[in-house]
Amino acid sequence: MMGSWQVAQGALFYEFSLEDHVPQDPLTRAIDRFVDLGGIRQHLAPFYSTTGRPSVDPELMIRMLLIGYPRTVI
Repeated sequence: MMGSWQVAQGALFYEFSLEDHVPQDPLTRAIDRFVDLGGIRQHLAPFYSTTGRPSVDPELMIRMLLIGYPRTVI
C-alpha cells in the first residue's frame, strides 16, 4: 500500500535556512538593514558584457567586500 508509508519531508528535499547559517553578528545584520544596494545592478549594467558567462552579481560582490573588509583590519 503506497499511501500508508510516511516519510519526513526533510528526507526527501534539501532543507536550508539562511537564518540558521548567518550568525547573529550585529555587523552583518546592520549592513543588511541600513545599506540599500537594490539599484546597483542597473547602475553597473553598462560595465558588464552581454556575451560569455555571467559575472558575479555586483550586489553580492559589494556585500562580500563590506563584510570582509572590517574583519581583515582588526
